[in-house]
Amino acid sequence: MTATIDLEQLVQAVGDAIVISDAKGAITLWNPAARRMFGFSSEEALGRSLDLIIPERQRQRHWDGYQKTMDTGITRYGNDVLRVPAVHKDGHTLSIAFTVALLHTPEHKVAAIVAVIRDESSRFAEDRALRKHVTELEAKLAATQTAESS
Repeated sequence: MTATIDLEQLVQAVGDAIVISDAKGAITLWNPAARRMFGFSSEEALGRSLDLIIPERQRQRHWDGYQKTMDTGITRYGNDVLRVPAVHKDGHTLSIAFTVALLHTPEHKVAAIVAVIRDESSRFAEDRALRKHVTELEAKLAATQTAESS
């Protein structure tokens, strides 16, 4: 027996943020996980530009890529995960990872972009701390080896 899937319920229940934006980059869907992740309610996000969560220094690069995707209908982030910084409502920076899907019109033009987003801030901080620790250990080892060879 095949169960009918309630897509609205799925979007509302899933733990990853789901954000859909139209051809001009205005947010048209903002699920509860997006609210938890970025701090903006649906009312605050819907209809607004994705600039809401994009750090200012990243915006030009983002919009260049966004426009290229709209023009060509091609994105490499359907399969490859993109890791970038984002901004929370309170101003703190997040490290996010996401994939995208393109939604098309009946004429096969890109109508919207769906991003499925995960907050990887804690993993990113752990990786950075680990890299720092390895660098410190390598420096100690090099200093010890230099002292021993003198």
